[in-house]
Amino acid sequence: MLFSIQLFASSSKDVVEEIASIADIKINGDRIWDIKVHNERFYDRVLKDQSLGLGESYMNNDWDSDAIDVLIYQILRADLEKKFKPTWSHLCAYLKAKLFNRQNRSGSMQVINEHYQLGNDLYQNMLDPLMTYSCGYWKNAENLSEAQEAKYDLIARKLGFKKGMRVLDIGCGWGGFVKYAAEKYEIEAVGITLSEKQASYAREVCKNLPVEIRVQDYRDLNEKFDRIVEIGMFEHVGVKNHRQFMEVVHKCLNEHGMVMLHTIGGNTSTLTGDAWIDKYIFRGGQLPSVAQIGKSIEGLFVMEDWHNFSTDYDKTLMGWFQNFDKNWDKLKNNYPSHFYRMWKYYLLSCAGTFRARHVQLWQVVLSKGGVLNGYETVR
Repeated sequence: MLFSIQLFASSSKDVVEEIASIADIKINGDRIWDIKVHNERFYDRVLKDQSLGLGESYMNNDWDSDAIDVLIYQILRADLEKKFKPTWSHLCAYLKAKLFNRQNRSGSMQVINEHYQLGNDLYQNMLDPLMTYSCGYWKNAENLSEAQEAKYDLIARKLGFKKGMRVLDIGCGWGGFVKYAAEKYEIEAVGITLSEKQASYAREVCKNLPVEIRVQDYRDLNEKFDRIVEIGMFEHVGVKNHRQFMEVVHKCLNEHGMVMLHTIGGNTSTLTGDAWIDKYIFRGGQLPSVAQIGKSIEGLFVMEDWHNFSTDYDKTLMGWFQNFDKNWDKLKNNYPSHFYRMWKYYLLSCAGTFRARHVQLWQVVLSKGGVLNGYETVR
């Protein structure tokens, strides 16, 4: 398809306009998802670097759209990625992922320093009061705060929390889940993170609760828990480390214990992620597939339940953007000039990605040895 378009097109502009039309996108059109081009270099950038070029040219103010989320939805539903030839950057990214472990200890710290250490002020002005940086559960929720509490409660009910249970949260962030669970379900919790800023904040909000917050790598865990929870951290583990992660969890789980895997997932098994996201947002991030998760748990756990509510991430991301946009005046003096457009593109493009069902959000319940008499599904 691309060859035939390039054969008859006379310029990069013609090629981009022709490909965009397949997704019902008009260059300099008047619909909210249409692209308004400010600089002609946009066309060469998109053809040369595709996803990376689209994102970087937006950051450089080469184009705008009144609804980036809808634009990305249109692009993905039309499968425009398949109209482009693989680039050298794609090949290099694949070889790097194949040859190196990008999510080893130093790689894990790199994404922490670049993303999660940005500043608590950013996340306080974007997230809900519990500072939850993962998908909410919108089944009966009216707003972001309700959706995040509903997600926490859903996890606790799926895992059958009872008073006095010892619970581990791997990648605890700012402590929202352990705080909620300790207060409502009277469990004892340990939360681990690699971010000093997150840990400091979490310790403060969890003081006077039976909660311990540590700066610790999951690979160093060696103690027992009744339940283990991972919420939005598994995307940073990487396929080369999936099995090790599951072996650590298995080792630390008491007999008849259960695990919650709350993760974004991909429709296909890959080693790399989106080039723009990898460069600017989550370096080394890799979305697991059903097959990759299955391989990592084989012989260790029984899969009791697999729940997909990926369209709820669309609502969550749109809520985050509304908060970020509304509060930008409070933040702008603390961040570089390009940050607003970069973060806006991140949040809205991801919303469109979930809306298009290009990626998923899964909650997977695992048990050690199987739940006797069967697991009762909770929604």
